Amino acid sequence: MKDTIIGVDLAKRVFQLHGATMTGHVTFRKKLTREQFRRFMAERPSCLVVLEACGSASYWAREMAKLGHDAKLIAPQYVKPFVKRQKNDAADAEAIVIAARQPEMRFVSPKTEDQQARAMLFRGRERLVHQRTELVNALRAMLYEYGHVFPAGIGHLKRIEALIEDPTCDLPALITAECHDLLAQIAEKTDRIDAKTKALKELAAGTDTARRLQTMPGVGPLTALAVEAFAPDMAQFKRGRDFAAWLGLVPRQHSSGGKERLGRISKAGQTDIRRLLIIGAMTRIMGRARHKIPPDSWLGRMLARKPKMLVAIALANKMARQIWAILTKNEDYRDPVLATAA
Repeated sequence: MKDTIIGVDLAKRVFQLHGATMTGHVTFRKKLTREQFRRFMAERPSCLVVLEACGSASYWAREMAKLGHDAKLIAPQYVKPFVKRQKNDAADAEAIVIAARQPEMRFVSPKTEDQQARAMLFRGRERLVHQRTELVNALRAMLYEYGHVFPAGIGHLKRIEALIEDPTCDLPALITAECHDLLAQIAEKTDRIDAKTKALKELAAGTDTARRLQTMPGVGPLTALAVEAFAPDMAQFKRGRDFAAWLGLVPRQHSSGGKERLGRISKAGQTDIRRLLIIGAMTRIMGRARHKIPPDSWLGRMLARKPKMLVAIALANKMARQIWAILTKNEDYRDPVLATAA
């Protein structure tokens, strides 16, 4: 029935269901296993199924859509205020229904299978990078105990290798052997990172969306693929600022009594895209790239009076809005300065 809404609290084995009408009248409460849940929903008439956005939520949303139901995901932070007193599975399922009935509620777009696959490949590369960083830091810490200090960063690895391979090195044999073992692990991680980077770049080269995004300065294959994998349909955002807010690139507000108080960026959105946009923005204002920036442009005036990191975040905000425009209009990037001159 179209006027029925079912809230589902997902788990590994047992799901809690709360069925109600759109007016709030409770029709059933059930606790079902995964197999029972699938059979139960297959026998139900078409209805609205709301799940909390968590692990396997996109999968179950796709499965519900295959069975003819209208499936929606809702963010956990929007469900929590509607939990009555004690937290348990039944209370969570009921809170999902109550939250979904709110007319102004915002829902999360379920990811497609292709989006999830790209996201997992992207996250797999990030995991390897973190593991390699941990190994490099362990190596630096070991050498620091013997009086050898090296700056942070993978770029100084060759200096570390030169020290360990030096015949006149004062390190004990056991430490030298341990350093060689760490270097071998770092090399293995580097090879795997390079392989995943190559695979991601090939994926980015094969889609028109990623190609179009890469026409913007500061957006490379990884950033373009991250937008494809993690961002929802841009049609959900009314304007570019909404997308920038979704990424957490807008100031946190503490406004009251008609007085506007803006703080640091909220960091309340998608971390992967936000981080890559800030890195891309930093590449546009550092080194040789900075000398190409016209002093009378917005970016030039900002760099003249603000710290570089603050300017990079402001530029990342602009880039997010431009990404929204590129994807909603299906156009390549156009430089605002050149467009104005034309």
